[in-house]
Amino acid sequence: MNLSNKKTNEVLNDLIKTCRDGQEGYATAAKDVKDGELVRVFTHYSTQRAGYATELEQRRHELGGEEGGDGGSMSGALRRGWVNLKSALTTNAAHAVLAECERGEDAAVQNYRDALHAAELDMATRSIVQRQAAGVQEAHARIKELRDSVAYAHR
Repeated sequence: MNLSNKKTNEVLNDLIKTCRDGQEGYATAAKDVKDGELVRVFTHYSTQRAGYATELEQRRHELGGEEGGDGGSMSGALRRGWVNLKSALTTNAAHAVLAECERGEDAAVQNYRDALHAAELDMATRSIVQRQAAGVQEAHARIKELRDSVAYAHR
């Protein structure tokens, strides 16, 4: 591997898995909710996470990194955050779906924070991760705002 820092490769792999989990979670939510606004929001965030993952994969490739294995604890925490989404969708309650999406976002926000603190990232990689972290934080705030809104309080 040409990557000068093995830790950078691990961070990129964990964030790629974070983004792919979010992409899948939001796509599932968009497909199964009935509310048009939520379909648009979830579709937007699914597309956003797909783009983030692709960008991180490209950066990993540029650095000579390799695809990782199981993803470790960061990915495991995120996956647990999205698992309950499927059961919330069976109730078709918008508030429950938003609450589970927020739980997934909580894990994603933490994974990006950990990534920025855990590794000596080169400037280009750090810039990508910081920009994406801001987008993830914005998504978290939007999902929380929707969850707390009167419109979805008991739906």
